[in-house]
Amino acid sequence: MSLPQHGQKYQAQGSSRDFVLPLSALHRDMLGLVGGKAANLGELTNAKFPVPPGFCVTTSAYELVATDAGLQSVLNTYAARASGDAQELSEMAQAARRCILAATIPTDIADAITGAYGFFGSGEPIPVAVRSSATAEDLPFASFAGQQDTYLNIVGVEAVLDAVRRCWASLWTDRAASYRESLGLDQSSVKLAVVVQRMIESSVAGVLFTAHPVTGKRRQAVIDANPGLGEAVVSGATNPDHFVVNTATGEIVERRSGDKRVIIRGTAGGGTLRSEESSGSNEACLADEQIRALAALGARVEAYYGQPQDTEWAIDPEGVLWLTQSRPITTLYPLPTNTLASDEELRVYFSFNVFQGVYRPFTPAGLSTLRLIASGIAAGFGYRQPDPLSGPPVVIEVGQRLFLDVTPALRNKLGRRALIGAANNGEALSAPLFKQLTSDPRLSLIATKRWPLIRAFGTAFEKTRAPIYALQAVFWPKAAVKRVQKTAERVRAMNFVTPGPGNEERLREMEHVVGNFLSVMGGLAPVLPVGLGSQALAGKLLGDLAKPEERQVVLRGLPHNPTTEMDLELWRLAQSVAAHPGIVEHIHESTPEQLAQEFRAGALPPPLQQGLAEFLARYGHRGVAEIDLGLPRWSEDPTHILGALSNYLHLNDPSLAPPVQFQRGAQEAESMLAELVQRARSKGWLRSRLVYFFLRRARQLVGLREMPKFTIVLLMARMRDLWWAVGKELEQAGRLESAGEVFFLSLPEIHAALAGVEMQNTVRDHRTAYDFEMRRRHIPRVLVSDGTEPGAVSADATGESQGVLRGTPASPGTVTARARVILDPTGAHLAPGEILVAPSTDPGWTPLFLTAGGLVMEMGGAISHGAVVAREYGIPAVVGVAGATERITTGNRITVDGAAGKITIEVDFEEPSFAQKTRTDVSPETRER
Repeated sequence: MSLPQHGQKYQAQGSSRDFVLPLSALHRDMLGLVGGKAANLGELTNAKFPVPPGFCVTTSAYELVATDAGLQSVLNTYAARASGDAQELSEMAQAARRCILAATIPTDIADAITGAYGFFGSGEPIPVAVRSSATAEDLPFASFAGQQDTYLNIVGVEAVLDAVRRCWASLWTDRAASYRESLGLDQSSVKLAVVVQRMIESSVAGVLFTAHPVTGKRRQAVIDANPGLGEAVVSGATNPDHFVVNTATGEIVERRSGDKRVIIRGTAGGGTLRSEESSGSNEACLADEQIRALAALGARVEAYYGQPQDTEWAIDPEGVLWLTQSRPITTLYPLPTNTLASDEELRVYFSFNVFQGVYRPFTPAGLSTLRLIASGIAAGFGYRQPDPLSGPPVVIEVGQRLFLDVTPALRNKLGRRALIGAANNGEALSAPLFKQLTSDPRLSLIATKRWPLIRAFGTAFEKTRAPIYALQAVFWPKAAVKRVQKTAERVRAMNFVTPGPGNEERLREMEHVVGNFLSVMGGLAPVLPVGLGSQALAGKLLGDLAKPEERQVVLRGLPHNPTTEMDLELWRLAQSVAAHPGIVEHIHESTPEQLAQEFRAGALPPPLQQGLAEFLARYGHRGVAEIDLGLPRWSEDPTHILGALSNYLHLNDPSLAPPVQFQRGAQEAESMLAELVQRARSKGWLRSRLVYFFLRRARQLVGLREMPKFTIVLLMARMRDLWWAVGKELEQAGRLESAGEVFFLSLPEIHAALAGVEMQNTVRDHRTAYDFEMRRRHIPRVLVSDGTEPGAVSADATGESQGVLRGTPASPGTVTARARVILDPTGAHLAPGEILVAPSTDPGWTPLFLTAGGLVMEMGGAISHGAVVAREYGIPAVVGVAGATERITTGNRITVDGAAGKITIEVDFEEPSFAQKTRTDVSPETRER
């Protein structure tokens, strides 16, 4: 039985509103009118997929009913007093639901539904399925699966009208309202349409995922099937048969029989009947041919939508296969657009975002800048890119985040060793993932010619003079430090916003400078390897004369670290402000946002206004997630810095003052250096002199670890100045609504805008995609081209107790205190002595380190940013702790053992004072805190 042809509408006589539309008239661009489910079913219908015919009661009908029922006043009342309280949200949902259920369906809407249902069944009351279709449903970032209601085997127009009303009301169940709240969606903006479809009297039904929802593996369909209606499978009421099929070959790689004890079927007069058998059947409810047919159908649906799908299906008594629903699988991380169509070859991608501690997506400006820098680095090795703005092939964008294709390194003997070694030191959790992947035969070692690699490094050495600068660092470290600092000051003095040339010419000049990235900044690179190499050589010479944690003590209180210098400068500003009680009171009585607004207006008390201006003149180019050029710098928005300043004013114990701690750490380091040199004398005078030489070089040079990033962010600040100038020009020309929108354009798009192309729609699309990605909760460290994500061994799997977490030792010492889990440092408060627990850190986080008693990080290795700064401040730290922000809760009393790489979570404890904690270090000079 079919509906009228595409485009014919059901509506009351003389009405101009589309209350009812056939599925054949719907498509994906009608989300606001018909909701996600109906739009998808319309797409599938018009693509000739086997979808049961039906019609949609549009959101126009819902809006009219909701308006007449006074729903908006209910929502306004909630919005006026909403505090995020779960009880208030539940009360609002209940009031809204009662409002809809008590409403009378207007005659014109009832007539439209009646006419559609009658035409649909040729005047006979036929069984239909009535399904909710919300406008916030089946979206790229959230499917809303199961949030609204579905009613099956509804017979008769009165029953259909009642089911439609109940679907409308289900928009306001507690679970649906709570889900929307968790995603930050405006409750009053969501509307509901209703799909009415011919009921399939299925002999067997279920769900089909076109990619494995657990492993993420693409080209692998997962099917759950049960006799009767699919509701038994969808609701989880039964143990269905389970099948996994390789869609490329049709091979059934896994089959598991469920007991299928619960079966739901339609009854003759309408409604459903649930039957439960005392003993289920072990016989599969699908034949192999049906399993392969389902997998093939799923592959077609996925190809149509261009992304993995979660579908529902049914097979009728005649053996005809029907598709009753399809939505995107929103939990899977996307794959690169050029992913191979076969699993015979694998590519491995390493997350640059996770490595840098930036889990959020990059803005288009940030992506464009990093691509250009990557092209500049590649050019420095002799690999000039045909299109530098697109970046080299090794740089992959996935989910608006950057990944590095490390496949060539994994398949090269030297590259594999270097990659795993670098991960061990910089991102410890990734190292075992790479080792795990090396066992895959598709990633076996292949013979590669060494000459191209030698030639590439030769080109880079020639451009950067790295060998000369490395020798300078070894024998004349003071000169090396001075040269590095001068490089940073040269970058600081750059100015792309020069008078004379237009912005197009300025952009070209900027692209040329960044395109020669290694020539500009390559001289910074050799210094840190010399420092780290010196430390490693000292360790080899010492052998078992020194423990690893003792060698780490030598790296405390290092000079020349710009991040440490920045934090201490902010502390000095706090101390100068503390001398003015009136200013301190003003800071404590104001929010950081209010203080920032006063600063921009020049209205802060003069000592604070001037001191902050001087600090920002030196460090205002920095920020949280600062490697994204599209995000504000502290000079533009000092809110975060003012919040940190307020925190510092709560630290009253002079012994805990950061300069005191830093000096104490330096003294401990010098004392330990002398101790290790003394121990080395037991193996000869020459060995002790070499140990002294290399440990001294390590102290002189390792502090420069932060200087390359510091300088790169300086360069980005100069680039951002130009971006702002371009944005103002485009705003004046009417091609952007505001100058700040320019950061949601890539460099090629900016060139197009300067050439006269309107960009408001492009900006809007980029913002929408960016907002979607901001909601993504999991970012893989390592992603494989077949969609899988290698998993690290959990602490539980290694035999650790529930209350113990393991990671990489980063800064020795032991501290017991309360934990503070912080996911975003902006506006965060860390009380003096609390242990900071974070997913990762970058320099934007380090103002928090000054008052922290210890550090736990999910990401990182022994030389990662957080580890280096923690050592310099002398706070115990463990990094690379999988699941730390989930397994540790704010307020937990925990013990961090920075030497053993161990965190112990206390289950029962009395409420401690922040200052009531002890810390022990390996150095005898360390005092109790």
